[in-house]
Amino acid sequence: MARSYRIGELARQVDVPVATIRYYEREQLLPKPNRSAGNFRLYSEAHRDRLVFIRQCRSLDMTLEEISSLLKLKEDPQSSCEQVNSLIDDHIADVTRRVAQMQRLKQDLESLRRRCDSTRSAGECAILAGLLAARPERPHPGD
Repeated sequence: MARSYRIGELARQVDVPVATIRYYEREQLLPKPNRSAGNFRLYSEAHRDRLVFIRQCRSLDMTLEEISSLLKLKEDPQSSCEQVNSLIDDHIADVTRRVAQMQRLKQDLESLRRRCDSTRSAGECAILAGLLAARPERPHPGD
């Protein structure tokens, strides 16, 4: 007989919060499970495996859209692996861009920190004055 899991048990097995499993269902990354006679969600091994796959993708900072694309490709064994490669290449390029942004941010913070090398009052703090007077040279990564 096939193994089934209630949502709490599946959450513990895969080490994700129950709310995350429900969220992935709403986002249609995880198919709706069958229900027991008592109306409990009953997840299969296929659900568990898919959740492990999703969790691994999220650990690589993939977006839900990227994960959805990979799941569709995974479900179609005849699809080209080149599509997977292309998706991963695009993700690598995005990560590279974000790393460069973070490096610039670090340089900006270090430059700001160099403005103050002593203990002064907040009214005399060169960092606070610098933050007030500074005009952003580049947009914030989150803007």
